[in-house]
Amino acid sequence: MKLDAPTLVAVTVFVMVVMGALYLLSWSQARQTRALGFLGAAQIVGAVAVTLFGLRDVIPDWLSIGLANAMMLAAYGLIWGGARSFEGRRVPLLWIAAGPLVWLAACLVPPFYASLGARVILSSAIAGLSCALAARTLWHHRGERLPSRAPAAILLASEALLIWTRIPATLVLPAPPTGTPGQTFWVAVLSFVALLYTVAISVLFMAMAKERLEAEQRRVAETDPLTGVANRRALASAARRARRAGPTALLLFDLDHFKRVNDTYGHAVGDAVLIGFCAAARQILPEGAAFGRLGGEEFACLLPGAGTAEAAATAETVRLAVAAMRPDPVPGLAVTVSVGVARGTGDFDALLALADRALYQAKAQGRDRVELAAPELRQVA
Repeated sequence: MKLDAPTLVAVTVFVMVVMGALYLLSWSQARQTRALGFLGAAQIVGAVAVTLFGLRDVIPDWLSIGLANAMMLAAYGLIWGGARSFEGRRVPLLWIAAGPLVWLAACLVPPFYASLGARVILSSAIAGLSCALAARTLWHHRGERLPSRAPAAILLASEALLIWTRIPATLVLPAPPTGTPGQTFWVAVLSFVALLYTVAISVLFMAMAKERLEAEQRRVAETDPLTGVANRRALASAARRARRAGPTALLLFDLDHFKRVNDTYGHAVGDAVLIGFCAAARQILPEGAAFGRLGGEEFACLLPGAGTAEAAATAETVRLAVAAMRPDPVPGLAVTVSVGVARGTGDFDALLALADRALYQAKAQGRDRVELAAPELRQVA
């Protein structure tokens, strides 16, 4: 098969239509992910634009030049809109439409329409700007760790630079006459580059959507549904990571007489107490601490690298904050917590067993207190 301009145009259109259809199909199955709809529309609109470009000298120029460029600029704008939608940001539809509208308005000016250089410069400036804005949007939100995010942002930025290189090239190099082998060659090159970018960007956006879904599933699997803090599974994973860095302190919390709260005031009040305890603890615990719910009214906190005195002081601060809590449903209800503190380099279960023995001592000695695990078993409150 000879890879001439018509062949590459046909292949590019086919690939863009297939990619667009896949995006739209995925969007139909997950309507909350509006980015898929924007990106699918971008591929379909871009496919129509490439088709019109390929029919140059077959259809009127107002279609193959005017409308084709307007639709291609709309496709680039929709990619930017898809990137913003993917990041949960407002999609500026008026700004997306501004590029094609500026192009169409310029085409109504005879001197501009008659100048190939002016047309290339304006279309390249707008298309490159859309790619650059899409790249900036993805890069700006890289705090969300998605492996495909950086490659997608870099790819879009490189496409913007590639498009913008047409501007100085137009100013320096003479344009080949219509229908010459030189023009045919550049049409083929541009079609091939468009094909590569279409496939790469589509694959990377699909990968980002999949990575986000997997991350959300992991988050749900490692989060306590009532309080929103980590569950036992997540705490065990955090403990495994912390072991590599050295000794770790573990604070084991148990709300005092919690069964009595549920029996007396009902589970709604009990849930409010659990949620209030988590809110109070998270405000106090230092950055880098792993805090979660083990089950029922029992919670744990890992303090990687913390010393015994530091861990005991943190536990005491949380204990005092909890004692000052007054749940909204029952303002007169006093809430207290007992805390066992252990420190070591063992696995999570071994450390938890040490802290549990200290917690038992705290319960046995009257509750509402902090106790350290042996060999330093002593009262600190």
